[in-house]
Amino acid sequence: MSPTSVDVHPEDTQLEENEERTMIDPTSKDDPKFKELVKVLLDWINDVLVEERIIVKQLEEDLYDGQVLQKLLEKLAGCKLNVAEVTQSEIGQKQKLQTVLEAVHDLLRPHGWALRWTVDSIHGKNLVAILHLLVSLAMHFRAPIRLPEHVSVQVVVVRKREGLLHSSHISEELTTTTEMMMGRFERDAFDTLFDHAPDKLSVVKKSLITFVNKHLNKLNLEVTELETQFADGVYLVLLMGLLEDYFVPLHNFYLTPDSFDQKVHNVSFAFELMLDGGLKKPKARPEDVVNLDLKSTLRVLYNLFTKYKNVE
Repeated sequence: MSPTSVDVHPEDTQLEENEERTMIDPTSKDDPKFKELVKVLLDWINDVLVEERIIVKQLEEDLYDGQVLQKLLEKLAGCKLNVAEVTQSEIGQKQKLQTVLEAVHDLLRPHGWALRWTVDSIHGKNLVAILHLLVSLAMHFRAPIRLPEHVSVQVVVVRKREGLLHSSHISEELTTTTEMMMGRFERDAFDTLFDHAPDKLSVVKKSLITFVNKHLNKLNLEVTELETQFADGVYLVLLMGLLEDYFVPLHNFYLTPDSFDQKVHNVSFAFELMLDGGLKKPKARPEDVVNLDLKSTLRVLYNLFTKYKNVE
């Protein structure tokens, strides 16, 4: 806690005694992973709100008053919040923010999310708090985006003590791994297999390969690599048709997908077919399967195996 040598904003010198303010260290803002996180979240918000004709350009400047956050939450949760449409006064903005954030907390708290933001931090344009909020929303609503993993920033904490400004640096973790952020607290057999029994994992993979090939062979298709051959969703869609004994119209999916979005479309479509067949919603996200996440792919295939293992 040495007297400050970092660049502080003019308003920081107006701090009351013992008051503190936090800001992101400028060097952290230049980190490519941090920039990517901000860009991915910006693009996602603008995609969600495209029909509202809202374009967000800067997270801290455009989200602090609650207006955009209200629209975003209403769109994601399919609800209508009882708040004033436009509020200019600071008190009005904070009241709106309070209502929006309470609705967010009602959604997230039961799932064990750590709530690392407050009305004051969001209204104070604290980018770290805003990013924590957006990452939690994106994960909770299974946004069709891939957040960069293990993004941390250096945060400068400035505090006024005996008339002098003192600063300290702390590291703030914004994202961990997708799997951890998804709030998958209920570990399953695959977590245990990966962590403690890699030898048994190969047995499971062999069983699943035998199972899928028994059906895909009818179309003269053969799987040797579970990690890669299901990533574009084509085999998943065809497999569902074989297991449920129907022909999947080719215009419903991309037979030769060449982009990430087309592959996600295919896997999402296969998931819809699974739901139609009476299976539970897969624990994995389509993006995880497309991104060659073996654990996600195994979970999806094992789901099919348990239901259809006796289908000829």
